[in-house]
Amino acid sequence: MAVKEPITGFAMAVVREDGRWRCSPLDPAALGELDTAITELRALRSTGAVFGLLAVDDEFFVIVRPTPGGAVLLLSDAAAALDYDIAADVLDLLRAEAPDDDDDVVWPEGDLEILADLGMPGPELEVIVNEIELYPDEQLQMIAQRCGFGDEYAALLDEL
Repeated sequence: MAVKEPITGFAMAVVREDGRWRCSPLDPAALGELDTAITELRALRSTGAVFGLLAVDDEFFVIVRPTPGGAVLLLSDAAAALDYDIAADVLDLLRAEAPDDDDDVVWPEGDLEILADLGMPGPELEVIVNEIELYPDEQLQMIAQRCGFGDEYAALLDEL
């Protein structure tokens, strides 16, 4: 199930505190291990919103939002669990089944309302997820713009 080649992409933490957005890189290991992403995000301790954006191999993205009882998650394409451990881990935490190997339909799994309190209602997020002709970083850029941290997102991507 696991992809053995190095995983490309990026993992970033997004924090909103005192009305200001800040984006910072997460350990690249977060692209392969959901626990790493959750642990790093929890360590950020903030009175405002904290969540992670992970774009994996130009294939899919994961949004991770730690909560006191675990994490709220959104996987942009459940079929990614057939090839990537991190996607399989997301489905495990969500107690969701991976799709059949021959299923060509792309569908999200998790909480589409994950960023609703930050200006991204679930129906709008679903539209972005369903834009399958876009790469994950482009989908995440649209999310960042809608939530209000597009400039910070773009600046960090330029550094990475």
